[in-house]
Amino acid sequence: MPADPIPASASRDELLALIDALQHRVAELTAANEVLRAQLERLARQGKSQATPFSTGVRLSHPKKPGRKPGQGPFCSRSAPPAEALTGPPVAVPVTRITCPTCGAALAPDHVEVVTVTDLPQPTPPQITAYAVEVCRCSACGCRVRGEHPAVAPDQRGASAHRLGSGVMAAAHWLHYGLGVPVRKVPAILAQLGGISLTQGALTRDAMRRAAGSVAQEYEQLRQQVKAAPVVHTDDTGWKVGGERAHLMAFETAEASVYQVRPQHRNEEVRELIPSDYAGTMVTDRGKSYDANELRAVKQQKCLAHLQRSLSQAMERQPESEQWFPRQLTALLSEALWLWHAYHAGERTGFEQRREVLKAAVGKHLEERTLVDADNQRLRNELGRHHERGNLLRFLDDPTIPPTNNAAERALRPAVIARKVSQCSKNARGAAAYAAFVSVLRTQAKSGSGRLIDRLSHLFQRARSPATP
Repeated sequence: MPADPIPASASRDELLALIDALQHRVAELTAANEVLRAQLERLARQGKSQATPFSTGVRLSHPKKPGRKPGQGPFCSRSAPPAEALTGPPVAVPVTRITCPTCGAALAPDHVEVVTVTDLPQPTPPQITAYAVEVCRCSACGCRVRGEHPAVAPDQRGASAHRLGSGVMAAAHWLHYGLGVPVRKVPAILAQLGGISLTQGALTRDAMRRAAGSVAQEYEQLRQQVKAAPVVHTDDTGWKVGGERAHLMAFETAEASVYQVRPQHRNEEVRELIPSDYAGTMVTDRGKSYDANELRAVKQQKCLAHLQRSLSQAMERQPESEQWFPRQLTALLSEALWLWHAYHAGERTGFEQRREVLKAAVGKHLEERTLVDADNQRLRNELGRHHERGNLLRFLDDPTIPPTNNAAERALRPAVIARKVSQCSKNARGAAAYAAFVSVLRTQAKSGSGRLIDRLSHLFQRARSPATP
């Protein structure tokens, strides 16, 4: 039996004080219970609500103002299209009034204003070209030989004699993989804009076929480019393949964007594109897969934005007396960021000297020692190890290296948006097709020359193998 919390020798005043303390405690627990009940009800309602299911439900205290931000360039009106872009001569718009509507006096010609209206043309029938393919038969062995044309596939006969061109398929794949439009909606868009009949199944089969052919060849070349890039940003996000958990990994360089979907995110998957003898610099967060022994020789730059976020979260959990460690480190990292931005703004006088002073200050702050607070000790152990390897301030030694992993996070953003409406990939072939097509399209968008649809269509046509008799 537990001991009686009220001693038998307690006086009346002691009993009254104990009763008051218990009543106060009951009031506190009742209030906490009401708060928890309200949160439970809110979460239950939120789970059944279809509106803004991904909203956090918290409004920003100081939201950004809408519109163009300072430094993003002056606001200008829509410029007039060039004369050669006009589809015809200007339409005359005469003044039909004879007298002034204000005073009734006669009107005289003054000047002519040229205004334009840019609009979509009326839907026109699709361009359909028929090819009369001659077929000959060998008089000796009976072998049939068909005529050859660059636009006609060698196996285009019989049930597959009537096909859609590379331009149509390039537009369809750009809508899905480039803009994130669900596959089920692409046929309706093409039907409305181009009068083209296309099924969802045909689009999916074509994507699988090209992802194993022409697009796969281009994709493999991009993967090889990543291994030779001087700086690679990499990050991952959650994905699903057939309902099973997977990881979508992004590798972002100045010239290429490469994606891959894998069941796990280990150093083995990272080393598919960033080998152990990689000569450049890998910009990452503090994931465990990047700290494996197999990648120990690879130069890394840890994202300072992630570091500052971790330091802020540590200060939220700590008492005021223990916040000195993350607060001082945050100030040092902020000074390093300012120094890097000043260097790229042209303020380079005394850069080397200030860099060495700052690196010494960070090294002294992260020197090996025992700290009272557990969070401070954990941060010191982890960040001290990275600082010894040069992974914290490498961007000051080589200012061409960005201090944050923002490039990889921006590369993942379209995929994060797409997975909300497309439910990721149904199978491994679909995941491979998604990675290949998105890699090719985002890399083509980096160059900024020509329409993506035309460039993708050219890729389809270039990879077509000639017919063999």
